[in-house]
Amino acid sequence: MTTNPAERLVDLLDLEQIEVNIFRGRSPQESLQRVFGGQVAGQALVAAGRTTEGDRPVHSLHAYFLRPGRPGVPIVYQVERVRDGRSFTTRRVTAVQQGRTIFNLTASFHKPELGSFEHQLPPAREVPDPESLPTVAQEIKEHLGALPEQLERMARRQPFDIRYVDRLRWIPEEIENAEPRSAVWMRAVGPLGDDPLVHTCALTYASDMTLLDAVRIPVEPLWGPRGFDLA
Repeated sequence: MTTNPAERLVDLLDLEQIEVNIFRGRSPQESLQRVFGGQVAGQALVAAGRTTEGDRPVHSLHAYFLRPGRPGVPIVYQVERVRDGRSFTTRRVTAVQQGRTIFNLTASFHKPELGSFEHQLPPAREVPDPESLPTVAQEIKEHLGALPEQLERMARRQPFDIRYVDRLRWIPEEIENAEPRSAVWMRAVGPLGDDPLVHTCALTYASDMTLLDAVRIPVEPLWGPRGFDLA
């Protein structure tokens, strides 16, 4: 029985191929009202990647969440092979549950090659090393004295160690004049294997865990009762 959350994530991303260009994914047996969006995006990207030769890393993706997914129902991923070019491969994926489309993804895969030039913007700000920052669970315990039962269950199944550069905000006074920025460190809590596609899809899964933080910061505290409702 797999107990490590990172191993469970790898299993979750291991889709069943049921036909050419058609894959089936499952959801973990958890008491959630809807399928986690990062799961659908990660699984859809796995489906897209499995229809390529495997020698082109993911270059970009665009995704649209159309309907909430039902946790107890398998998700079928239908892949359209849009283009196989000399440098780029393009795939379109439709996620379907009970005959209804719940998610669309378009992904591009790019053959590794040397470019004529490259540049990168400097970091927006210097941030402390992750080891010097508390985990989310540590910050919650510091604020509440103990983890609520719901968050305790979440912590046990969490495949990523997430550490916020800025301390968690609990009350409206803490978001006064706050900029809509949120920086986090994250890493898997265990090994993910050697397949680069799995690593990219795991990152896609994780991207939905803190995606709305920067948007919400100027509006409401990220934590407190409403933050717990999002768990």
